[in-house]
Amino acid sequence: MEEKSLAELRLGNHSRVCVIGGGPAGSFAALHLQHLSQLYDLHLEVLIFEPRDFTRPGPAGCNRCAGILSSRLWGNLSELGLSIPDDLIQADLQSYNIHLDHESIRLERPIPSRRIVSVYRGGGPRNVQSLPEASFDQFLLTQAMNRGAVHIPRRVREIRWDGRPVVYTATDHYPADLLVLAIGINSRSPLDSNFGYLPPKTEVMAQDEVLRPTDWNSEEVNAYFQRPSGLSFGAIIPKGRYLNISLLGKGFTKYTVEDFITAQNLAGVLQYNHSSSLCGCNPRIAVSIARHYFGDRWVAVGDAVVTRLYKDGIGSAYQTTKSAMSAAVYQGISHSTFRKHYAPVCRSITTDNSYGFLLFRLWNFVLNSPRLLGAWKATIQWEMTQPARNRKHISVLWGMLTGDEPYRQLFYKGINPITMLHLGYGMNSNRGGG
Repeated sequence: MEEKSLAELRLGNHSRVCVIGGGPAGSFAALHLQHLSQLYDLHLEVLIFEPRDFTRPGPAGCNRCAGILSSRLWGNLSELGLSIPDDLIQADLQSYNIHLDHESIRLERPIPSRRIVSVYRGGGPRNVQSLPEASFDQFLLTQAMNRGAVHIPRRVREIRWDGRPVVYTATDHYPADLLVLAIGINSRSPLDSNFGYLPPKTEVMAQDEVLRPTDWNSEEVNAYFQRPSGLSFGAIIPKGRYLNISLLGKGFTKYTVEDFITAQNLAGVLQYNHSSSLCGCNPRIAVSIARHYFGDRWVAVGDAVVTRLYKDGIGSAYQTTKSAMSAAVYQGISHSTFRKHYAPVCRSITTDNSYGFLLFRLWNFVLNSPRLLGAWKATIQWEMTQPARNRKHISVLWGMLTGDEPYRQLFYKGINPITMLHLGYGMNSNRGGG
C-alpha cells in the first residue's frame, strides 16, 4: 500500500469510518471521533461492526474479562460526558484480602475517593440464575449509537485493500475512508495479509463464575498466590450474586479452577466442581505490542495493539483510542501521521509494562524467599498502624493488584528511600520475632 501525501489523507465531511469491533475499544473510538469531530465541525459517518449481543449471558455476549474498572477510568469517562449508571456496578470494592502462607492480610483502599468497581462485560454467567446482568460493553455501544454511530450487527469476514480499506461481510461490502481495528485479542483479525498486521503475543488465563455465598464479603477481592503449582496470581472478585474467579499462570487445564479452589481449601465454601461451572473460559491476554498496527487510512486500537500488563485493559483501550482518533481528526490519517502522533503513546504503554514485568518478578522473588516474605509481612503490619501517607508498601501492592497507577510510578515508589527504610524496619522486626 503506497503512502499518499499528507494533504490527501485527511478526514472530510461525510467521510466514512468503519470500526471493527464493538467492545470498549470500538465504542471508545466512535465516542472520541464523535466528540472531536463536533469540536472540529466535521460530520462523519461512523459504522461499528459487531455481531455479538452484549446483553446475552455467557460467551455469546462476553468479552472474557474480570471486569474491574480502575479509578482512572472514571475520570476518563467524564471527558466524554459519560457516567456509569448504578445498575452496571456489581460491587464497589473497598479492600483486597491477600492470602499468603495460611495467613491473610487485608489491604483497605488507600485513597477512599478513588473508586474501584466490578462490572459485567456481557449479560453475566452462561448459567445465569435469573435475569441477565446489566452489560458495561452494551452501555458504551449504546452511548456511541445515541451520539450518531450506526451499529451493523454482522461479522466482518475480510478486509481488503482497493485504494482504501474495504470491509466485507457475508452480504455487503463497505469502502472506508478510515478503518479502525478494535477486535480485541481473542478474535481473529480479518485484515488481509497485505496490511502486514501482526497481533501481540499473549498469555492464557482461566476464568469461571460461582454463586456468592451469603456470608461472603461483597466488597472485597480475595487474592491468592503460588497454589496450585503454576499459579502466578488468582483473584476471587465479587459481582453481585456471583463471584468471578480469575487465574493467571502456566500449564492450565480444564480442571485448573477446580484445583485452585481445592488448594485454597474453599471447596466446601464455594461448592464448586468442574461439572457445576457457571461460565468457564480460557481467555488470552496481550503481553507485548503488535507489529505493523497502522498504515494509510487504517489504525488498530485497544488490546489489538497493546494493553497494560495484566490490569486495566479498558483504561488502555481508552488511552489508545483517544490518541489514535485525535491524530485522525486533527493531523490526518496517513501512515506517517500515525507514526508521529500515535505510535509514541503505544510505545509509552510498552515502556510502562517493562516496569510492570520487573515489579512482578520482584514480587515473585519475595514470595519465594521466606526471609523477605516475613519482612514484607511485618512491614505491612507496621504500615497499617501509620497514617495513610506513610503506607508505601501497601500503596505499591494496591496499585499492582488494581491497575490504579502506572507501573513506572509504582516502581519508583517501591525503591524510594523511605519505602526501603520501612522494609528494613520489617526485616529487623521479623528477625526479632523469630
